[in-house]
Amino acid sequence: MFRRKNSQSQQENGIAEQEVKVSELRAALGPLSGRSLKYCTDACLRRYLIARNWNVDKAKKMLEETLKWRATFKPEEICWDEVAHEGETGKVSRADFHDRSGRTVLILRPGKQNTTCAEDNIRHLVYLIENSILNLADGQEQMSWLIDFTGWGLSVNVPIKTARDCINILQNHYPERLAVALLYNPPRIFEAFWKIVKYFLDPLTFQKVKFVYPKKEESVELMKSFFDVDNLPNEFGGKGSLNYDHEEFSRLMVQDDVKTAKFWGLYEKQSHIASGQSGAQVAPEPAPLALPAS
Repeated sequence: MFRRKNSQSQQENGIAEQEVKVSELRAALGPLSGRSLKYCTDACLRRYLIARNWNVDKAKKMLEETLKWRATFKPEEICWDEVAHEGETGKVSRADFHDRSGRTVLILRPGKQNTTCAEDNIRHLVYLIENSILNLADGQEQMSWLIDFTGWGLSVNVPIKTARDCINILQNHYPERLAVALLYNPPRIFEAFWKIVKYFLDPLTFQKVKFVYPKKEESVELMKSFFDVDNLPNEFGGKGSLNYDHEEFSRLMVQDDVKTAKFWGLYEKQSHIASGQSGAQVAPEPAPLALPAS
């Protein structure tokens, strides 16, 4: 009984200390406005603190770099019609099922690489990361990645620089958003690529990357620990099916573009979608003063 009380007390003290750190980080950031203010929720600040081992100064520097990146890259302003051509083969898509913890699942199929423009590849991935975050359930902060290597080879390989840029964006600007990345049945030739790419990963991200081989029992059990096999597509050893329909997926993404516009106060973007340029039939709302960019 006493042990339980001590354990509970320690846990409460730990939570209290974390909240103090969140308050310290918010004070260190100073006044925020517009999208920066909306982005910097307590949960957001907590993710950056975790990524920097609760060091307020380091978390502040990291978060400020993200705010600069978001002000320039403007990920919340990317519309599906701008990146839809990248998704024609279904190389990256949001799954219609969740993992056992109820997290959004992002499916990557590098063997279906269909373009060579690095900038568009990155914008497409960033769009779907933002979309996955938009579709997280209440209380969820992270997503799971399933990476299917069927058909992967050097002929469809993403250049090292593009891979590094994507990793840097994920690590530096979406800290603690990744729960796990399951690399399913990568071919031997991938080992050479991985030897280079792994050096771009920070220790926290590296620990979340798991290699899965369908003929290894421990790999099968690992997949079962994260997913219900009835929902999991057979490409990943489950009983479900993965049939990417680009037209249907595009329809869902256009609907989500409207939700994104409402969330960020991007009424001009919402009107653009509603005009039919993206194929959505949505009536625009009256346009109040738009939130200023950070």
